[in-house]
Amino acid sequence: MNRRIFLLSGAAVLGATGTMYGTWHLLDSGRRSAAASAAASTGAFEITRTEAEWRAMLTDAQFMVLRQEATEQPWSSPLNDEKRAGTYHCAGCDLPVYASDAKYDSGTGWPSFTEALPDAVRTKPDTSLFATRTEVHCRRCGGHFGHIFDDGPEPTGKRHCLNGLALNFRPDNAEA
Repeated sequence: MNRRIFLLSGAAVLGATGTMYGTWHLLDSGRRSAAASAAASTGAFEITRTEAEWRAMLTDAQFMVLRQEATEQPWSSPLNDEKRAGTYHCAGCDLPVYASDAKYDSGTGWPSFTEALPDAVRTKPDTSLFATRTEVHCRRCGGHFGHIFDDGPEPTGKRHCLNGLALNFRPDNAEA
């Protein structure tokens, strides 16, 4: 095999991997959703529902994100452009989880926050993409929000990189 064929083959594999990321991630989410379902069925969360109940109350896309730990496409959430004062709530159980004053534009294409509200989220390791990341979930219903990275601004240095589909925004009364 000559060098050119080797390099072109490698580029083709990387390109296919990047294109297939969304599909692969959704396939991988089925394995992880089984663990989330097991936790919910044992009463590990304050709010538990059957899969049928979750499907009835969420859109298909919300179900994929919140219950199967999928990731929405970057730049697809209207919450990226949300600038009003208010509170972001879990789309699964309505728990207030993030304040608007912790939101910032990370340039990543997903709503990003420096920190969650007190006692609003729980985390767990996620090793699904060949590296360990920190996954963030609603502490009350176990809904998947996204991931936390160590490249955020002060004061926390954290970037809570979230799926907009997992959140509902409520503006403060003065701005409603």
